[in-house]
Amino acid sequence: MARILSIDYGKKRTGLAVTDPLQLIAGGLATVSTYQLLDFLKAYFQKESVECVVVGEPRQTNGKPSENMARVKTFVGRFRKEFPHIKVEMYDERFTSTLAHNAMMDAGLGRKARQDKALVDEISATIILQSYMESRRAGRTPSST
Repeated sequence: MARILSIDYGKKRTGLAVTDPLQLIAGGLATVSTYQLLDFLKAYFQKESVECVVVGEPRQTNGKPSENMARVKTFVGRFRKEFPHIKVEMYDERFTSTLAHNAMMDAGLGRKARQDKALVDEISATIILQSYMESRRAGRTPSST
């Protein structure tokens, strides 16, 4: 079975998470500079089999697209041209940064670690992926692009 990879796309940094090959557990993979993202993914896809990429869909609390939505859609378009054989799904990422900070506090991480934006991005990607997997198990269908 191939992995599922999630992307928490940001203007400067992008958090990545991935499942195990059996798609049971989501775990943080890395945080990369956004301008290096496609190169990172090319290298990763050469080593690992990935069947689906879940991209965090940035929305405001009222459900309207956030300012990052245009950048995410541009990235998804480039991704689909570069990797046409990999399915892409969008998944609501509202509140993932807050959940990531809460998880860091619950884990007992100090203030300095909680201020590490790269770590927050990776944890956010993990939360997106875990939530996506849970919704799939519950029979809810995420939006495909």
